[in-house]
Amino acid sequence: MLGLDRITFDPIIMGGQACIRGMRIPVSLVVNLVANGKPVEEILEEYPDLESEDIRQSLLYAAWLTQERVYPFKSA
Repeated sequence: MLGLDRITFDPIIMGGQACIRGMRIPVSLVVNLVANGKPVEEILEEYPDLESEDIRQSLLYAAWLTQERVYPFKSA
């Protein structure tokens, strides 16, 4: 999938949700921090195990997920 080699899924880690390189850092956390305006430099400071490529791939993964086609229900 898109060459996202840093996004991993393991049922034993964080219940199988998308994480960064098998660590207990969910992609959703990273995306949420960026979405709320946290600068990349601060994220990397607060999470020293992360690398800037982890953040980039988290955003790419989130963008890929939003490509899903959803058809709204018709009102009765």
